[in-house]
Amino acid sequence: MFNGKNILITGGTGSFGKKYTEILLKKYKPNKIIIYSRDELKQYEMAQKFNDKCMRYFIGDVRDKDRLRKAMEDVDIVIHAAALKHVPVAEYNPMECIKTNINGAQNVIDNAIDLEVEKIIALSTDKAAAPINLYGATKLASDKLFIAANNLVGKRKTRFSVVRYGNVIGSRGSVVPFFAKLIKEGVKELPITHKDMTRFLITLEEGVNFVLKNFERMQGGEIFVPKIPSMKIVDLAKAMCPECKFKYIGIRPGEKMHEVMITKDDRCVEFDDHYVIKPTINFSFDADYSSNNIGEKGQELEYGFEYSSGSNDWWLSEEEFLKKAKEFI
Repeated sequence: MFNGKNILITGGTGSFGKKYTEILLKKYKPNKIIIYSRDELKQYEMAQKFNDKCMRYFIGDVRDKDRLRKAMEDVDIVIHAAALKHVPVAEYNPMECIKTNINGAQNVIDNAIDLEVEKIIALSTDKAAAPINLYGATKLASDKLFIAANNLVGKRKTRFSVVRYGNVIGSRGSVVPFFAKLIKEGVKELPITHKDMTRFLITLEEGVNFVLKNFERMQGGEIFVPKIPSMKIVDLAKAMCPECKFKYIGIRPGEKMHEVMITKDDRCVEFDDHYVIKPTINFSFDADYSSNNIGEKGQELEYGFEYSSGSNDWWLSEEEFLKKAKEFI
């Protein structure tokens, strides 16, 4: 469905945008891939690697509605990946996080509707479910905006959905490159927040492929959640440095012991390899979320189901983790 299409990626110079571009160019023949981001150095560096004729690089910020509109003209598909993601930075600079993650999301929505973009998927995070930090709260607000946008489209074919997943192995600011840096420096003791802390883990390629698939599945209004494994942070550390000792430093402000992607109050449908969180509002179009646009059938789950990294029934072994994380270790 991406052949011949014009595709815009906000925050396109990030780790997700680069991997998404790599896979699009490898598997499909898009008419244009438009990279929209603020950092000219990252755009320059990305253009050295991805210089196909279909590539376009736009300097701009999602906060700038007019510039974003220019980049979005004649676009068929939008992946909204731009966000301020660093939890402590968001706590210290709350309005900057709000301007990008909430106001920027609304700018994407308004322009997509005005320009009649066909499909938009926004990237979310496990921190948006029952958030306890500002970053998570802004992403929850963003999720709500994108879902509610389906009520603003009128007779247009424009549809909005959200993809929510857990920690990406090796992404900037994540624990794997942090530990790898310490180990390379020769430390004999790794800092661990808590011996029982768990996280969902997904590779970048798995995340990108999940988003690609959901463009085919989406009807509009869904939050897609992949079934992915959990791991204790202490086991992750043991896998990376078996000879290292641990120093327990305590849970930091804004951090959870276990991450949640579906809360007990969400209404959701289970499919073979993913869940769909149903919207809490009705739309002007009909959508049966117990099935999707590629014919997959799901089962509605009973009230009270929770998808937490601590109670997950799929756990990553140390060997499996090392195989997934080998390029970052």
